[in-house]
Amino acid sequence: MATKEKAGGKAGAKAGGKGAAKGGAGAKGGGAAAKGKGGKSGKASQPRQAVDFTKRDHAGAGLPVAAPRLQAHYVNVVRAALATQFGFTNGHQIPSLSKIVVNCGVGEAVKQPKLLDVVVEELALITGQKPVRRKAKKSISNFGLREGQEIGASVTLRGAKMWEFLDRFVSVACPRIRDFRGLGTKSFDGRGNYTIGIKEQMIFPEINYDMVEQIHGMDITFVTTAEKDAHAMALLHQLGMPFRGDDKPVIPKVAQPAAAAAAA
Repeated sequence: MATKEKAGGKAGAKAGGKGAAKGGAGAKGGGAAAKGKGGKSGKASQPRQAVDFTKRDHAGAGLPVAAPRLQAHYVNVVRAALATQFGFTNGHQIPSLSKIVVNCGVGEAVKQPKLLDVVVEELALITGQKPVRRKAKKSISNFGLREGQEIGASVTLRGAKMWEFLDRFVSVACPRIRDFRGLGTKSFDGRGNYTIGIKEQMIFPEINYDMVEQIHGMDITFVTTAEKDAHAMALLHQLGMPFRGDDKPVIPKVAQPAAAAAAA
C-alpha cells in the first residue's frame, strides 16, 4: 500500500508540474504578444520625446566667441559697394539687415500636442535659440481649433546669431536643397523685406536624419532697413544670397581670425 501511494504521489506531482509549466509558458507568450502589440501601437501613435538642446553644454563652452565673418564682410566690403552702386552720400542711407524671423506652423498639433515639442526642438537646433510657441488667435470649428491653442513656433534672430544663421543658410543649407536652381526674386513685400519658404528641415546640417519622424517646412523672413526692394535685393545679393538667374553667386571672402593674426 505504501509503495502504491508513493508511486501515485510521484505521478500526480509530475503531471501537475508539467501542467503548471505549460500554463506558465502560455502566460509568458501571451504577455510577450501583448507587449509587442502595445509597443508597436504606442510607437506609431506617439512622437518621440523632445529634448531641450539649449540647456546642454557644448565643446566650445567657456571659449571666447569669435565675431561673425559675414558681419565683418558687410562692414568692410558690402557697405562701400552699395554706396557706390546707388550713390548714397549718407552712411545712414546704406541698408542693413535688421532681423531674421523663422516661423513654423504645425497644424497637426491640434490632435497631437507632443508633435509641437519635436518641432520646437528642431528649431532650437537650427537657430541656436529657444523658439516661442505661437497660439491660435481665434477658434475655427471646421479645423477643430480653439482660441489659445498652441499651433506653431517662431524664432526672431538679431545680432551675432542673425549673421551666423545667414552665413550657414547661404553657404551650407541652400546647396543642400533638392534640385536647387536659385532663390526666387518675386518674394519681396515692397518694403525691403524678403520671405522664402523651405519645404524640408533636413537641408540644415544640424538635423539628424535618423531622428526625423515627420518632414515639415518653415518660412524665413529677412527684414532689412531698405525702403525699396531693389536696395534690399542688392544687399542680400552682396551677402551671398543665390538668387535665380545669377551667373555666379557672390561668395563672401573674409580673412579668418587665425590667418589675420599670423599676417600681422
